[in-house]
Amino acid sequence: MQFEFNEQQRMIRDMARDFAAREIAPIAAEMDEQEKFPADVVKKMGELGFMGMNVPEEFGGAGLDSLCYTLAMEEISKACASCGVIMSVNNSLVCWPIETYGNHEQKEKWLTPLAKGEKLGAYCLSEPGAGTDAAAQSTTAKKDGDGWIINGMKNFITNGANADTLLVFAQSDPELKYKGIMAFLVDKEAEGFSVIRKEEKMGIRASDTAQLAFDNVRVSESQVLGPEGSGFKIAMSTLDGGRIGIAAQALGISGAAYEAALAYSKEREQFGRPICKFQAIQWKIADMATRLHAARLLTYRAAWAKDQGGRYSEESAMAKLFASEASHFITNEAVQIFGGNGYSKEYPVERHFRDAKITEIYEGTSEAQRMVISSMELKK
Repeated sequence: MQFEFNEQQRMIRDMARDFAAREIAPIAAEMDEQEKFPADVVKKMGELGFMGMNVPEEFGGAGLDSLCYTLAMEEISKACASCGVIMSVNNSLVCWPIETYGNHEQKEKWLTPLAKGEKLGAYCLSEPGAGTDAAAQSTTAKKDGDGWIINGMKNFITNGANADTLLVFAQSDPELKYKGIMAFLVDKEAEGFSVIRKEEKMGIRASDTAQLAFDNVRVSESQVLGPEGSGFKIAMSTLDGGRIGIAAQALGISGAAYEAALAYSKEREQFGRPICKFQAIQWKIADMATRLHAARLLTYRAAWAKDQGGRYSEESAMAKLFASEASHFITNEAVQIFGGNGYSKEYPVERHFRDAKITEIYEGTSEAQRMVISSMELKK
C-alpha cells in the first residue's frame, strides 16, 4: 500500500498551492463580500491547465490523473471555496461527460475550449421540482425536423450566469420515464435561453448559482450527447466523479479552517496562557485533525478508484459524505475556538463555516449519499 504522491502529483499540488496563495487568498474575502464572480482568476486557472485537468492533451486538457485533480481542487478550495466549485463543475460535470460520451466532432467543438479554459461550462440537471429525484425532469425536448426544441427551467445551476456551454438534461418522452431523458450541449447565445435570476446565498458567494429558462431553444442533432435516451445514465455517472470534486472542496475548506484555528489557539491567551494549553481546546484539535485526515484518505481513495477504470460510485459517495460532514464539524469547531472573533468577518473561519454547509447538499445530499452507499452494501 503506497501513501506517497508521485513526482507529478507533488508538482501539481505545489503549483496549485502557490497559485492559490498568490492569486486567490488575498482577494477571497472581498469576492465573498461583494458576491463577485472571479473571472480573472478563472482565466488564470485555465491558462495553468486547471479547468481541464483530466482531459487528454489532444483536446486541450492537461492529461493528468484524478488524484492530481483532487490535490489541485483541495488547494484552490482552501483559498476560496467559490473558485473551487467553479473549477469542479467545469472539470467533473461538463468536461468529463463530453469526453466520455461525446463523439470526435463534439470533443473538438465543445470540449477543447472548455478544457483550455477559453470557455466555461454549467451542468443543468436540477429543476424546481427535481432535486434529489433527478428522474422527475419536467424540462422537455421535442423532436422537430432535423433538430430538437427544448422548453423548461433549471434551478440552482452553478456557473449558470457566466457559462458559455450548458449541458442540459431534458425529457423526450414522459412515458419512458428516466429512459426518455436526453442530454444536450447548448450554447449560451442560443435564442430562447435566458438567466432568470441569481441566487443570494449563505456561502460560496463568489460563485454564481442561477435559475435558467429555455423557451423554445432549438438545437441540432449534432448537439445531442450520447445515444438517444441515455441522458439519465450520463447524469448519474457524471455525478459519481463530481462527488470526488466536492469532497476535495470540503477538504480544502476544512484544511483552511483547521490551520487557522490551530494557529489562533497558540496565539490567543486567556488566564495567563495560550488557549491551546487547555484540555478543552486540545480535544477539539484532536477531533478536527482526525476527521480531516480520515476525509483525505477517503477522498484520495475515491480518486484512485476512478483511475482504475471500474465502477467507483460507492467510494465517491463515501468520500463526499464523510468529507462534507467533517467539514461542517471542523469549521464549527474552528469558530468555537476563535470565540467571539470567529463570529466576525474580520477572521476567515466565519467564511469557511458558511462555505462548508453547501458541501452536504449539492451534487447529492448527505441523505442521498447514504442511499447510494447502503444500496451497494446490501448487494454484497
